[in-house]
Amino acid sequence: MRWTLKNEPNKEKVIQLAKDLQIDKTIAKILCQRNITTFNEAKKYFRPSLDDIHNPFLMKDMDLAVERIEKAISNNENILVFGDYDVDGTTAVSLVSSYLKTIHPNIATYIPDRYEEGYGVSYMGIDFAEDNDFSLIIALDCGIKAIEKVAYAKEKNIDFIICDHHKPGKEIPKAIAVLNPKQEDCNYPFDELCGCGVGFKLIQALGVSRNQTIEHFVPYLDLVATAIAADIVPMNDENRTLAYFGLQVINSQPRNGIKAIIHQIKKEELTITDVVFIIAPRINAAGRMKHGNYAVELLTEMNLDTAIEFAAAIEIFNADRKDLDKKITDEALIQIIDNNEEECFTSVVYKEDWHKGVIGIVASRLIENYYRPTLVFTKSGDKLAASARSVKGFDVYNALLQCEEFIEQFGGHKYAAGLTLLPENYENFKNKFEEVVKNTIDKELLTPEISIDAEIDLSEITDKFFRIIQQMAPFGPMNMKPVFKSTCVRDNGYGKQVGADKTHLKLNVFQGDNQKTYNAIGFNLGDKLEFVQDEFDIVYTLDENEWNGYKSVQLLLKDLK
Repeated sequence: MRWTLKNEPNKEKVIQLAKDLQIDKTIAKILCQRNITTFNEAKKYFRPSLDDIHNPFLMKDMDLAVERIEKAISNNENILVFGDYDVDGTTAVSLVSSYLKTIHPNIATYIPDRYEEGYGVSYMGIDFAEDNDFSLIIALDCGIKAIEKVAYAKEKNIDFIICDHHKPGKEIPKAIAVLNPKQEDCNYPFDELCGCGVGFKLIQALGVSRNQTIEHFVPYLDLVATAIAADIVPMNDENRTLAYFGLQVINSQPRNGIKAIIHQIKKEELTITDVVFIIAPRINAAGRMKHGNYAVELLTEMNLDTAIEFAAAIEIFNADRKDLDKKITDEALIQIIDNNEEECFTSVVYKEDWHKGVIGIVASRLIENYYRPTLVFTKSGDKLAASARSVKGFDVYNALLQCEEFIEQFGGHKYAAGLTLLPENYENFKNKFEEVVKNTIDKELLTPEISIDAEIDLSEITDKFFRIIQQMAPFGPMNMKPVFKSTCVRDNGYGKQVGADKTHLKLNVFQGDNQKTYNAIGFNLGDKLEFVQDEFDIVYTLDENEWNGYKSVQLLLKDLK
């Protein structure tokens, strides 16, 4: 692990902010690092308001999208709400369809089959729309590259409205409206919405002529917060506001589907981390193991008992998914060793019977072992399909762009992408991808980095300090949980390895002459027990530990030296 301390912000600004907010300098420094330098910026940050949610009509084509939907309603047309099978797609479809059903009866949903149709807008979906007399398709979390498919639909007199957030290509589909804040000529003030977030802007715009204010749409924010968390989009600006209020809905009045998942895990109050690791994988499991329709049915179910039955079925999918991703990860690791590829700059693995639904998770697992850009391929029809994942700081989408000659189609983001290619191009692609990464990656990026906000003494960790850190949530990219470094700490002698296979490390640490000890837990750091016999340095975040009804601050160790 590389430990890097963030740059020191302007000292005068830090001192002024600490004074204005009556907080200590360490917290003022962390805020300044996040470009929060004035009292008003801090107020907006710590007290998100629904007033911070932007006007949806600032988005390019929003007026055209609303006009076309209103026309469909007044002409009594059938509208098909189409979305991808991942969390962002299924939450977006659930959100837009459930709102549209409150203003128009002729609404149906369509999630493509991961195996038969693959990612994004599909010809099968358009044929389904034609066979069932749908004249308008609203595509969510996909469609920005569906040029031929939108043209194909047009031939069948089916109009498209595209709501997407993936990087546009050189050409934009000729849809009635394309809502995507990443378009170069779109002046929407925030371009990092997730797909469900773009869908939310659409329903918010539809509500304007119905005199519905933003308050009317708050109940839909449990879905938006789930998508923001799962899609790992930046947790700043509008996303932070949407996630903040969405979490409140999840914890107070969630829709039945989310309530049913929470009912299964029996947790009191969920954080955004719980949404990422508890709610999102279960919604995803439906699309991975069976079909994304299960997720939409769960998230739009009006009867709680039925939702609980759906959630129980999805729980089984999730358990199967866990077994499968462990098995495939083990096989992939063996493949890397057998091919003598431990020293490569990339991990590219393939087996034709790997389950397409879990290859993205497997790619992330491989990065935990070999920290480098990773692709996991499987057979999909007569082609090979892959999920790509990257390491912090390296744009895998751009790297794939340079291998375009061997790829049939691809799309995605800086850190995650999906692609298909013909089997005969696999070896050439693999060699080219390795060459591109080898020639373009900064070698430092191949060692995981821990970015440290501040170095502090343990004595600075007071109840007030911890309370303010908690108020900085929800955390995510661009607003990560603050990471601290403390030097020359010692264990009180009771440090031990814990967990079923002794993989975790539990310590009680203190510093200098101050004998106050702090509980510390280091997941997967069990093998570092030998380093705690003398003084050592630690990097950690702060967490709340609850034991027998008693709450205390504990250090969540990320690394020690």
